[in-house]
Amino acid sequence: MSKINIHPSILCANHSNLEDEIKRVELAGADYNHVDVMDGGFVPNFGLGTEVIKCIKKHSNLPMDVHLMVNDPARHIKFFRELGADIISIHPEADKHPARTLSKIREMGATPGIAINPGTSIETIKELLPLCGHVLTMTVNPGFGGQKFMDLTLSKIEHLGALAKEYGFSLCVDGGISVKRIKKLALLGVTSFVVGSWLFRQEDYTEAVGQLRNEA
Repeated sequence: MSKINIHPSILCANHSNLEDEIKRVELAGADYNHVDVMDGGFVPNFGLGTEVIKCIKKHSNLPMDVHLMVNDPARHIKFFRELGADIISIHPEADKHPARTLSKIREMGATPGIAINPGTSIETIKELLPLCGHVLTMTVNPGFGGQKFMDLTLSKIEHLGALAKEYGFSLCVDGGISVKRIKKLALLGVTSFVVGSWLFRQEDYTEAVGQLRNEA
C-alpha cells in the first residue's frame, strides 16, 4: 500500500494562535503544510499572505505544499519557491502556457502540480500529466474552507487514480475531507489528503491524524 500523506490546510487553522497551530500539526505527524494562495480574481477570496507563509517556515520543519489559486501563476513561481514551497500547484486554465510553467517549477527544484476544479475535465489537462509530480483534485469549488464534498468528483478521482499509476504523480484531494470519507478515496488511488475544517475542529490533532491514517 502506498504511504498516505496528510496535508493540514493552514487556511482553516486558528490564526489568532498560528505559531501554536503550526507546531501542533507537525507534532501530530502531518506530512506537509498546505497553503492556499488566493488573489481575489481567479477565486472570490484572498489568502494566505507572505507573513503567514514566513511564520509557517519559521516554526515548522514540514515541507510546504502551495496551491496557487491566482491568475497568471507563472509570475509568482520564483517568489513562492524562494519562500520555501516544495510543491507548487497551478490551475491550468489560469495560465496561458501551463506546460512552460510546470517545467519552470521543476527547474527551480520544486514538485510541479496541477489543480483540477470540479468542473474541469480530465481530457482538457491530460497532456500536462507527464509534466506533473502532483495532481490536486478539488472536491469543492476552490476559494473557501468548510464546504461539503461534491460526490460528482468521484468518477474523476477514480480515473485519475489509474492515471497516477501510469504517469507516476501523487494524487491528492482537497475539500470536505474527513475520517468518514478517507477510506473510500484511498481505495480509488488517492495517496495525499488536504484536511482543513475537520482536522482543526478536533481537540487532539495527534489522535485525529492517527484516525485518518488508520481509516486510509
